[in-house]
Amino acid sequence: MARPIEATTNRPRISIDVEPELRQRLRLAAAKWNVTVRRYILEAIEEQLREDLGDEGEGALALTAKADPVLAELWDNRKDAEYDRL
Repeated sequence: MARPIEATTNRPRISIDVEPELRQRLRLAAAKWNVTVRRYILEAIEEQLREDLGDEGEGALALTAKADPVLAELWDNRKDAEYDRL
């Protein structure tokens, strides 16, 4: 099934080649967290950028589910809800 055109028209694409072993590890890690490989990679990149750039890379944008739809999807799930009970 083809992706809708509007899903990719406003975002630049980054493409990388990886070894089959790394691809398998990414698939396993994403499955462990019940997310897609794409979502897993995007979150890993964001986490590394926060570590490397801190506030200078984020500008005035607060780290909230409302400000970041990726985080909203990651935070609004049953697994994460377990941490809310602690």
